[in-house]
Amino acid sequence: MLIGLASPAGAEPREAATIEPSPTPVEAPPQVVPGGAPPPPTIDLTTAPDNLWQRIRNGFGMPDLDSPLVADRQAWYLNRPDLLQRTLARGRKYLHHIVDELERRGMPTELALLPMVESSFNPMAASPARALGMWQFIPSTGKNYALEQNWWRDERRDVVASTSAALDYLHNVYEMHGDWHLALASYNWGEGAVGRAIAKNRALGLPTDYAGLSMPAETRYYVPKLQALKNIIAQPELFGFRLEDLPNRPYFGTVALPGDIDVTLAAKLAEMPVQEFIALNPAYHRPLIKGNQDTQLIVPAEKVQTFLVNLARHEAQAKPLANWRTHVLAKGEKLERVAARYGLGLAYLKQLNGIGARFKPRPGLNLLVPGPGAQLPEQLAAHLPKLPVEPGKAPPEKSTKSGKSAKPVKGKPKTKPAASTRKPAKGKRR
Repeated sequence: MLIGLASPAGAEPREAATIEPSPTPVEAPPQVVPGGAPPPPTIDLTTAPDNLWQRIRNGFGMPDLDSPLVADRQAWYLNRPDLLQRTLARGRKYLHHIVDELERRGMPTELALLPMVESSFNPMAASPARALGMWQFIPSTGKNYALEQNWWRDERRDVVASTSAALDYLHNVYEMHGDWHLALASYNWGEGAVGRAIAKNRALGLPTDYAGLSMPAETRYYVPKLQALKNIIAQPELFGFRLEDLPNRPYFGTVALPGDIDVTLAAKLAEMPVQEFIALNPAYHRPLIKGNQDTQLIVPAEKVQTFLVNLARHEAQAKPLANWRTHVLAKGEKLERVAARYGLGLAYLKQLNGIGARFKPRPGLNLLVPGPGAQLPEQLAAHLPKLPVEPGKAPPEKSTKSGKSAKPVKGKPKTKPAASTRKPAKGKRR
């Protein structure tokens, strides 16, 4: 995507973020599947469906792409049913929210499947191009779309914030081109690159639609991938694919934070495993969540009341919500000394603070360290997502998010990031 959405190289814990390699035509796939889009089934719009998949089908609104590459990608997905099933299982947590947001904006629900192409529905996905999250924003595009990125959290991984930003971006490029296929190409390749390809074809008297443009192989396969997934979801029985029903109800809800809170305590109050809590709240990449008036936690819908009751009980006992503190590195102070002071191994201190081998600690660096009563489960640091860049000199004292949208004017980016003119890297773009 222009200015910044890149294909995930990362993956949900210990699994590749994408379920397919860089687009290369499949050689003689063992399973032969029908090409092209299936005939549209009859749908009933008078009642709300119980199955979210049917609700998604009812909202399909993009013109179908007729291309041999669609059948190629269908074969790729259908010949890997276990991978496809795992991707769909991850998406169950997020799809209802995405569909709600699409319908609220009047956008076609095929776009709810786009995170399958971007990240295999992995909100922790990270690419070599420093793109993060389910929608794969690079830093510059994230900033253009008001996604906060600081020492404590990165909203490119935030399920709610990144979905809003991605749909804003897609809406903007659709308004620019008036064509969903070109909008998707812009999301993948950049609207600047797509605009130049259109201008070039127009000057030569050539077609200016998606199929007629010259573009990188990654972008050429991008829309066929989405079309292939749309076809499979539209009529899974046609392809012999087992698609389990998905309840048409919210998977998660949100709760406001009264202040700073430890990640482990937040998970405990919601009565859910730390790993599952982080899967819903992957924007927080420290053991401590800094709370302010804008901070909300995501918990399963059936756990919202549980969290609130347990929080009230915890506060009534005058127990602290946060047992972690920051240590400011003094001039000449070594990390080894800090680790020893707080009874930590050096490697563990670095892991908790996202410090890589090439990072040079400087005076004034804020380090997260345990205070009295801090919880130190063995797997906490392993579960926490890591930034692909080194931490800054100091965490900000308060959020810089104004609460107002900082999205660019329709059709124009707020700034002109260099990424908008860069060709996508092999295996991922933007």
